[in-house]
Amino acid sequence: MSWLRALKQTARSGLTVERRRLEPVVAARAALGLALVVGFSLAVFGPAVAASSAFGAFQAAIATFQRSWRPRPTLALASGASLALSTFFGYLTGAHGALFLALLILWTFLSGLAWAAGPTAGLIASSNVAMMLVTVTLPTSVATAAGHAAMIFAGAVVQAVLIVVLPVRRWGAQRDALADALAAEADYARRLRHDPVAPFDPVPLMTARSAAAVTPGQARRRPAELHGARGLAERIRPVLASLADPAVGVPEEGPERARVRELLAAAGAILDAAAHAIRHGEPVAIPAPAVAVLRTPDTHAILTGPSRRAALRLAALLGDVVETAEPRTETTQTTGATEVAETPQTTGSPRHATGTGLARPTLLRLTPIVAAKVRAELRRDSPVLRHAVRVSAVTAAGYLLGGVLPFGHGYWAPMASVMVMRPDFSQTYARSVARFGGTLVGVALATAVVRSAHPGTYLSAGLAVVCAFGMYLLMRTGYAAGQVFVAAYVVFLLGMEGAGLTQTVRDRVTLTLLGGLLAMLAYAVYPAWETPRLRGRLADWLASLGGYAAVVTARYADPAGTGSPDVREALLNTRAARVAWQEAVDRATHEPVRHRGLSHAAVEQADHALAEFGRVAMLLEAHLPERGSPPLPAAATLAESLHRATERGAKEVRERREPHWDDLRETLDAWSADPPDHFLLHKGAVLLLEALDEVTTALTPSTRAR
Repeated sequence: MSWLRALKQTARSGLTVERRRLEPVVAARAALGLALVVGFSLAVFGPAVAASSAFGAFQAAIATFQRSWRPRPTLALASGASLALSTFFGYLTGAHGALFLALLILWTFLSGLAWAAGPTAGLIASSNVAMMLVTVTLPTSVATAAGHAAMIFAGAVVQAVLIVVLPVRRWGAQRDALADALAAEADYARRLRHDPVAPFDPVPLMTARSAAAVTPGQARRRPAELHGARGLAERIRPVLASLADPAVGVPEEGPERARVRELLAAAGAILDAAAHAIRHGEPVAIPAPAVAVLRTPDTHAILTGPSRRAALRLAALLGDVVETAEPRTETTQTTGATEVAETPQTTGSPRHATGTGLARPTLLRLTPIVAAKVRAELRRDSPVLRHAVRVSAVTAAGYLLGGVLPFGHGYWAPMASVMVMRPDFSQTYARSVARFGGTLVGVALATAVVRSAHPGTYLSAGLAVVCAFGMYLLMRTGYAAGQVFVAAYVVFLLGMEGAGLTQTVRDRVTLTLLGGLLAMLAYAVYPAWETPRLRGRLADWLASLGGYAAVVTARYADPAGTGSPDVREALLNTRAARVAWQEAVDRATHEPVRHRGLSHAAVEQADHALAEFGRVAMLLEAHLPERGSPPLPAAATLAESLHRATERGAKEVRERREPHWDDLRETLDAWSADPPDHFLLHKGAVLLLEALDEVTTALTPSTRAR
């Protein structure tokens, strides 16, 4: 992709305003916290302290809007404490130019490394640097630095207290994540009716898994309906695929296929009902036709063999989902669950399969984990390390240029840089364009109000709170929309004591443009392109899929039942590798670099082939023999050949060589005369090899062009 086309796409992306569900009550609560802090500080301490405390409350509220599964009060307090610390050190060194510059470079470098801990930590750290640049310009002395820092933290405390005192939809993020996972399963069931080998995006299940991890304090308060439906959704997915796939035994047409389509439609309806109940905390309203489909005895006469077993298991799992999704105490029994579960199909299903949940470390115990992640990024090819170097260099350059240029209040340039820079190209460039456009509009409107109305201290504070409410309300619709209100908020807040009113719109916009241009130039000079790393990401996904398939087939030789922990761990590794691959492809699509990784055609074909490989492995998992079943010794040979073939193939992909699957092919050739006595194992192994051959075709240009 050319630079011109890449810039057009990123500019369009940055200025896009998305239609998202707004949360006016949550935004009003955050604005109320800001108003309380500003009003109290103005009345007791004056405008300078009010501005400091306002930044603490403002930033703490922004932290609570991030996509994080930690309690919102914890996010607010963590944001306020880190901002207070940053500002305190900034006050201490603000009077000494060289010392403050050294602190700014160090603090910005550390904020860049904070992205290793996740986007929430990275955003909070970046915002701390930006706020520090603003707050240290406020009139104060070193003697009052601790007082200003304390007021910043007090603003965060107020926001945390309001979240506790005025709760809005408790556990809403976790409810949405779990409901989205069940809704994704419902959509998958409906798509399987028309496409028996339809793909499934595991991201909703991965998000639900992240949301299910709780701290010890959260575990004591979590609603009962959030305990086990995620695990059941995980188990339903392979059952749905097994029921629909013709490879398992149901013909593509005929009465058996018609019954399978009815069962899939009923599963989709029940899963949607469970998703709605969990999202809103309401009883599950099960559609009567779906219940009738699951309860009819005709299924026993129509379906046989593996498809009948899959139908039995699906009905049992759906009953458990409905029971788990009901708002209840731990001992409450539900009528709706009985309607689905107490049917002839549910014989042999485990009941009350709600799981035990996942543990999330507290912030204190998280520290060594984050430190280990940061250390892992201290290597030359790390995108996070490159981002830390870029952002610290650009912030220092912007700070120096802003001080030299005759505009005054030069912090607008480095503040723009640190807020728009991200570890990847597309976000950095899109946010740079959005920052400039939003600042142009916001500063122009706010300055026009100041020049025409000449608001006093309290009116300026009120206008700042209104702008903050607008930013909280529209923050998730796009960076440009929120930036309009952020720019106006800063103008009104500093205007409480007359600071910055002499600076014109042209000056502020010019400095913001300078900061954005520095950020964009830095990425062009010192990039971290994803395109050359695509082969490595693909190889990681291939190796993880091979490990998953090998672990699954090994369980046919050593039956351990469907709850084998090594199978589960291998599946999670596969999902993580697939998401990393997809994110890398998305980033590489917008990069203005010559082709040094994989062509678009190769990416698409390889993605399809490995998705098919994973689907076949999932089918094999769906039919794992129960504990104590007769073992299949041939499966051990298949598992070993799968492991060797995919490990060697992944190595060949990384080294830009054509991958070969000789080990797996030799195993299947040996089976040609005497295949194992299992309805799926031999057929599944053939499908796995066909998928791997398609990977070879995708990565061989001469073959792909035929």
